[in-house]
Amino acid sequence: MSQHLESSKGNKDRDVNIIVNARPKKFDGDRISYEEVIELAFPGQFDPNIVYTIAYAGPQTPDGTLVAGQSVAIRNGMKFDVNKTNRS
Repeated sequence: MSQHLESSKGNKDRDVNIIVNARPKKFDGDRISYEEVIELAFPGQFDPNIVYTIAYAGPQTPDGTLVAGQSVAIRNGMKFDVNKTNRS
């Protein structure tokens, strides 16, 4: 399930500057989910008939990918590349 943009933990609540599809974005929290990255990349355009692939890279973070249901700890300057493809 998707996490809310606001963290309820109370510690480390802060905006993190990330890059999504070459566009700077601010995100409040320490982790970001697959669904949240898609919403930042394509606001209001989620389509269940689309396959989304998310690759990320960041400072002091190993490169990786996100799939539905996953989340990743984020740091300032992390980059996310989101691509969508129609299911065939």
